Amino acid sequence: MKSYLPSIVSQTVFLAILLGCAGRLDYWPAWVYTALGVLMGVLTRVVLRRNPDLLKERAKPGSGAKAWDKKLLGLGFLLTLVMLVVAGLDAGRYHWDPVLNWPWSIAGLLLSLVGSGLFLVSLRENRFFSSVVRIQNDRGQTVCDSGPYRVVRHPGNLGMILGTFGLPLLFQSAWSAIPALLFVTLMVMRTNLEDSTLANELDGYGDYQRKTRYRLVPGLW
Repeated sequence: MKSYLPSIVSQTVFLAILLGCAGRLDYWPAWVYTALGVLMGVLTRVVLRRNPDLLKERAKPGSGAKAWDKKLLGLGFLLTLVMLVVAGLDAGRYHWDPVLNWPWSIAGLLLSLVGSGLFLVSLRENRFFSSVVRIQNDRGQTVCDSGPYRVVRHPGNLGMILGTFGLPLLFQSAWSAIPALLFVTLMVMRTNLEDSTLANELDGYGDYQRKTRYRLVPGLW
């Protein structure tokens, strides 16, 4: 249960923010978002059961995490909170134009599910999928070039980006797309910095870059 506690606490806080800003308990996208978060927490731990070393790494990363990554992660967390506040105030309370109806929520949920699925597949495939950017010399890190990593070099980040694109639609809040897009911008910056770090510090990554050309989007970048 200890491994589930951080996820339970965070999802409870997120739900409280959404419902508090909405000013009502029947803002159903908030409950769907929370259910999705709980499901992701459970599935993540199911995936990590086959790799207890990675579970420990993600729960408490080793030394050497990049300082810039800590700053980006902190800013990303703040943008997530801003998105939840804006979504609750917009779709739950004030209904600012443009108003999005329930079909947008379905589309957003599907997009978030696709992103979550890609994240989980990437997590299962890469036994060095840490929660921070660091070279894991203590764990004998090697390049992962199988599964979705054959298509793009950072499929887990792509999954997070797709999931984030779906959230403003799920919340029925066009205005919450502003912090969501800023979050995506941060993820693109983090991907670029992570890719450069791996190229400079991880043996074999340069060969992998030449074999798998694109960071996030096949044919584009």
